[in-house]
Amino acid sequence: MKTVTFGEIMLRLSPPGFERYLQSPAFQATFGGGEANVAVSLAQFGCESYYVTRLPTHAIGEAAVRALRAEGVRTDYIQRGGDRIGIYYAETGASQRASNVIYDRARSAITELRPGTVPWADVCAGAAWFHTTGITPALGASAAACTREAIEAAKASGARVSLDLNFRKKLWTEAQAQEVMRPLVSLVDVVIANEEDIQAVLGLDVAGTDVVSGQLNLDGYRDVAERVVREYGVQLVAITLRESYSASDNGWSAVLYDVHSGEFHHSQRYDVRLVDRIGGGDSFAGALGYGLLAGKIPAEALRFAVAASALKQTIPGDFNRVSVAEVERVARGDVSGRVQR
Repeated sequence: MKTVTFGEIMLRLSPPGFERYLQSPAFQATFGGGEANVAVSLAQFGCESYYVTRLPTHAIGEAAVRALRAEGVRTDYIQRGGDRIGIYYAETGASQRASNVIYDRARSAITELRPGTVPWADVCAGAAWFHTTGITPALGASAAACTREAIEAAKASGARVSLDLNFRKKLWTEAQAQEVMRPLVSLVDVVIANEEDIQAVLGLDVAGTDVVSGQLNLDGYRDVAERVVREYGVQLVAITLRESYSASDNGWSAVLYDVHSGEFHHSQRYDVRLVDRIGGGDSFAGALGYGLLAGKIPAEALRFAVAASALKQTIPGDFNRVSVAEVERVARGDVSGRVQR
């Protein structure tokens, strides 16, 4: 199964363990980014996973390409050029202290990518799934135009297209996001979001829900999902449900509305002791795409995606390094954490 994702991979710099920024003079350097994380998940599950971005030709750009290849991701169509790779600093929170992200991605290589540069017809030929997010369009007008070009090419090739709304308030305002993203949503097949994304990007509130206190109103989520289907013509709407008790402990589940059957599915729920929540939503998106491509019915694909993303949040770094067998075991209910010998 050939899959394609498009976006920006960044250098991630994190203090050791649960330290604050520069508490000790050290950063751990890894790579990550929403669409790259999805590409890695799909590769881990056995897909022929292609990732498209733009990276400098210097040593750090080369290191990012090697990191992707090490996870089994195809890098054939990565564009080279520019001077900067985007950077983000990630401080891991604990208990009542929230995690914190600082972006340093102005004038990064992908912001200088121009429409017409990527041979999208070749990239998407034979692809079954294409995925991108609302993060890349937030990087500037050219990145937004390239995102639209990629989506249109994927649709023309016959691939199913998923879009994670992924609102980032440190990159743009709600008004900017709505102006750019609403036309894109109308082009895709699958919308993935959380409650904040839906409110910020589509201007839709989930009635009776307060994720800070853990109050979730499933009827409100169904109403919102049905509105997205009616107003934008998408086929599936998946919404992750995070109950944030603290930076260390979350409840985790998701819902899925399927326009073809009219069914609204609510997944199993996990209490997750967080190791690294960054990439949790991306691992959900990748696993949902894989589940649907593998022929699972929507309810089963949802269970698989929630199990995969729960596992991701126990793994340091952006990437979800788990197998189909590991995810299936958790999805079946084996959450004891016993040593596998």
